Amino acid sequence: MPLSTAHLRTTLNRYLDAHPEDMPGLAPALALLDTDADLTSRKEFRVHATAGAILVGPDNRVLHIRHRTLDKWLLPGGHLEPEDDTLQAAALRELCEETGISSASVILVGPHPVDIDVHPMPANEAKGEPEHQHVDFRFLFRTETADISALQTEEVTDAAWLRLEALVSRELSRRVTSALH
Repeated sequence: MPLSTAHLRTTLNRYLDAHPEDMPGLAPALALLDTDADLTSRKEFRVHATAGAILVGPDNRVLHIRHRTLDKWLLPGGHLEPEDDTLQAAALRELCEETGISSASVILVGPHPVDIDVHPMPANEAKGEPEHQHVDFRFLFRTETADISALQTEEVTDAAWLRLEALVSRELSRRVTSALH
């Protein structure tokens, strides 16, 4: 069953219970959930949901991928698909697709996102996409192996295990550290 608006709303509300300081950035997404907007659709260009994975290896390094189109180091993740029934499942699917890591070798650290990031995406003329916003639900996973078997070369050019401090923000690094202990 595809992801529902109710699942997005419940996940956002539970996250905001733990992180009320993030309400200003998430308010536009919450407001759209009260309309007929489908935030699970990548064609909703005001803002749409994506799912990301923060994978921590046995040496406490975090897996990053080099995104082909954006030419930046990012966390694995991407758009929701109709077969995704939860945001956690979408994050795991994206992690495995982009890196070739086996889903059996990773463990979800907690049922709720460790972070929800809202960020702009540039226009992509090749895909007919205007500039838009992503609401990225980031879930924390652990692994005891660092086996990246096959990169999804259509989207990813490289992968690297980077120190926890390499995460995009100090707050995200703090939240990951806290969740791991």
